[in-house]
Amino acid sequence: MATPERPDGNERVRLVVLFGGRSAEHEVSCISALHVLRAVDPERYDVVPIGITRDGRWVEAGDVVAALGVSAAALPSPDDSDAAELDPLPAIVPRHADARRVVVFPLLHGPMGEDGTVQGLLELAGVPYIGAGVLASAVCMDKGVAKDVLAAHGLPQARWRSTREQDVDDAFVDAVIDELGLPVFVKPANLGSSVGVTKADTRDALVAGLDEALRYDEYVVVEETVRGREIEVAVLGNASPRASVPGEIEPSHEFYDFDDKYVDGAAGLRIPASLSDEATEEVRRLAVAAYRALRVDGLARVDFFYEEGGRGFLVNELNTIPGFTHISMYPKLWEASGLPYERLIDELVRLAVERHDRRARFDTKR
Repeated sequence: MATPERPDGNERVRLVVLFGGRSAEHEVSCISALHVLRAVDPERYDVVPIGITRDGRWVEAGDVVAALGVSAAALPSPDDSDAAELDPLPAIVPRHADARRVVVFPLLHGPMGEDGTVQGLLELAGVPYIGAGVLASAVCMDKGVAKDVLAAHGLPQARWRSTREQDVDDAFVDAVIDELGLPVFVKPANLGSSVGVTKADTRDALVAGLDEALRYDEYVVVEETVRGREIEVAVLGNASPRASVPGEIEPSHEFYDFDDKYVDGAAGLRIPASLSDEATEEVRRLAVAAYRALRVDGLARVDFFYEEGGRGFLVNELNTIPGFTHISMYPKLWEASGLPYERLIDELVRLAVERHDRRARFDTKR
């Protein structure tokens, strides 16, 4: 699990960590980025933190990071920086720099970072980056589209309805109640970290939940309530992905919401999950199958519901840039599977270069 080849044998890889971003998950990104920056080996990487503000400005963050104390819980928001604005591509690959020695880690959760937009920019620039490509990033970001693709591949899921803002009316509300019953979960289609998610027990609560979700996106997803265990599997790899041991979420709140994940960290994480050998094998198989169906490269956390004695494992969603804090499930699952945090980052860098080199070999001439 080596880092990319360095042509002269001694120059460090330039690892550009993008954080912040133009989404409601801006704060989560600042938390994840801090932990990655603290874990990377400065002997192997020339780490360049670049912040993206909520209004889309790119700013250099090296001085701020260097000044952080050991008690810091997150990187300061780029919104608060007085650093000069950067031109994105020269900031990633400075003039006369060798792009072969650059890898970008887009730790940008949610829209304008996890949805294929930044990935497209990096593809155009010819720069290796960690994580899924443009198509997989966009599809996995949109919960409704991802569910359609998973259904086409015959993967088991809970029942759901998805629609656009202008089609949210009384008829849609009535159809949701008729088809899915109550309670249901209402979510923005293109967001994560449980931002904008509500549980609706009544018709009025469903209407309010749709209004809340539409604050963040023009598409919404409504899902039936599944009374089962919450199981998660970390997947890593490109053409030959592998799955970690499964873990289980034991929410301290009514459901695994934003505060449970990032604020108080009170949710219980059972790693490995208490499952039979057969169930463990099945959920790992399904995780890799979902990963491949959605054409993911690099990494993803695959979330399941488990109805014991019922429908079994149901794929909930894939997160292509999962949280990377010290309490986040993705790195903890790999640590339990024998791959500690620092080596996980090395492997992600290696996979980024591998994917870039594989795609670079295709002809561009007729």
